[in-house]
Amino acid sequence: MALSSEQQLELQTQLQRVVLACNERCLYFAAKWSAELLNSFATSEDGPNDDSEDTDNDDDVGVPQHGQYLNHDPKEARLEARELPRFFLAKSLFDCREFDRCAAVFLPIQVPHSTSSPQITSLTRVALLSPQQKLHAQVGSKGKSVFGRQPAKSKASGLPKNLSQKALFLALYARYMSGEKRKNEDSETILGPADGPVTANKEISGILALLEEYFNARGGLQDITNSQGWLDYLYGIALLRTKSDASAKQWLLRSVNLQPYNWSAWLELASLVRSPEEMQQFSEHLPRNIMSLFFHIHCSQELFQQTPEVFNALAQMESIFPRSSFLQQQKAMLHYHGRDHESALQIFDTLLKEQPYRLDGMEIFSNLLYVLPNRPRLATLASIASDVDKFRPETNCILGNYYSLMSEHEKAVLHFRRALTLDRNFQAAWTLMGHEYIELKNTQAAIESYRRAVDTNRKDYRAWYGLGQGYEMLECHSYSLFYYQRAAALYPGDPKMWAAVGNAYARCNKTGNAIQAFKRALVVGSHIDTSSSFGSSGGNSDPLAHAVGGALDPQILYEIACLYEKDGAWDEAAAYMELTLAQEEGAGEEGVGDEEGLGVTQVTCRARLWLARFCYARGEWARTMELANELCQDGWEVEEAKGLVRDVRGRLALAEEEEVEG
Repeated sequence: MALSSEQQLELQTQLQRVVLACNERCLYFAAKWSAELLNSFATSEDGPNDDSEDTDNDDDVGVPQHGQYLNHDPKEARLEARELPRFFLAKSLFDCREFDRCAAVFLPIQVPHSTSSPQITSLTRVALLSPQQKLHAQVGSKGKSVFGRQPAKSKASGLPKNLSQKALFLALYARYMSGEKRKNEDSETILGPADGPVTANKEISGILALLEEYFNARGGLQDITNSQGWLDYLYGIALLRTKSDASAKQWLLRSVNLQPYNWSAWLELASLVRSPEEMQQFSEHLPRNIMSLFFHIHCSQELFQQTPEVFNALAQMESIFPRSSFLQQQKAMLHYHGRDHESALQIFDTLLKEQPYRLDGMEIFSNLLYVLPNRPRLATLASIASDVDKFRPETNCILGNYYSLMSEHEKAVLHFRRALTLDRNFQAAWTLMGHEYIELKNTQAAIESYRRAVDTNRKDYRAWYGLGQGYEMLECHSYSLFYYQRAAALYPGDPKMWAAVGNAYARCNKTGNAIQAFKRALVVGSHIDTSSSFGSSGGNSDPLAHAVGGALDPQILYEIACLYEKDGAWDEAAAYMELTLAQEEGAGEEGVGDEEGLGVTQVTCRARLWLARFCYARGEWARTMELANELCQDGWEVEEAKGLVRDVRGRLALAEEEEVEG
């Protein structure tokens, strides 16, 4: 998808405007994202090594003037011009993190701390009220519909008159940030008694009440003529913090349609997408522009969707923004989730070389190096991140992964706690800290860490899997089964998830379900033809007939065989034990390539011993001798194998004597 020069110029102008608008409203993350995108065009020549001569005739370079990104509404423009000195003061105070003083510039006394509006009449708030409060709200509205043209009037209105939308946004956003700051202070230590949902942002109710009144006076949700999209975004955030997801979705959708280049609004909207089906439903209400494609790529990555459509969308965006670090990061994460570690490693290496001071997403790179494992490169990454900024959550996650790989789990926990002290919503740190507590056998702390990770991002299958592990350690197998099922539903492409589900079913004495889950793990973890059903011990159509040379996980095959044995299905059990043995050898002459097997392992030795006993019980002495002699050579279960050999030899000798005498 290529843009014409006019389309590219228009897109650049839009990005320039939104960078300035986001900076004005102190939405610095969204401003940074848009600015990086603005510098990702193929034709951009504004680099640090640009030695071209400066000329006076730069007609092709669009330089936005101050009035270009202001609202085109004459009334809003007049209000903003009149407020300009106070706005400069408020923004300076915000930048100095004096949030209360910033809010007081425009809302000096109207919004006392922790005080909500006495009357709340919209659908988005009525759901949060008690029955008595709902009745009071309905009476107070005098029969008017919610978000009507004539809202119920409060005795003491919290909104000052003649205030621009930009000033109101900055004041309310400062109030929100003030509440977040107090919330973090009141939460005290990580995983302490006051940490978590028990401590809330006390400014949310006041912000909701003010925005309620503001939007009521302007026609409500359906009337978009009087809104710029920024206050809608703030209202959506406040509703999200009160768990009003349905209402938050409506206001965030309205925000991205009114102000499509505010990436922060798209991220909040993405947090509400729970499945590919929901993403499809969202797409029907999204604006038809380039930001919807970014949203689609980001949501697909979070939902672990490695489909051709996703990579096609990624390729289209890369044709427009070939230097975009964000797109490269998304591609690397897609490869990482798809277990294409080599491709992900190359992309992350390129990112690190091109932008060594960029830490965004580098904690995922450290996860990749941990999984490989590659300790020298992880140590290098930790050193680079520490030199850039020691007080970034990403840096502390990288250091935590390094110490975890070194088996220094206490130090790893220390760094993950530091990351969370810097940002309690940094979801990766909660999950990784849970892993470390599992290693330290601190089950309660691990479960609480995983719960916080799930609260932050319900799409993280690792956190759900960790909860299953924690409850499995506590022998609460029904609970562990539930969490393993959630993990497998979120990431069905990982055989580890299905194997965990199978183990949980087995511990709950649900043998049939356990066998099906283990077979699903085999299907996911192999590249064989799955058109036929598993478990057939006869016929050439069995898809497992050529599953040798390590094509399947021998541990899972052994577990399936044991479950069949438990059910009394001896032929099926023997067939899966034979398949377990088959993983030792290579593909042989009939196989394709020179693929080698797994060799002798403890699991295959246990399968060989089981088969030796099985053949012994059936009187198949030659096969029993063959298996027992192999066990004696392998070094596993030697004593029992020698006993079988002696027993079989004795029986054979006795049989020969009887034949001679006869």
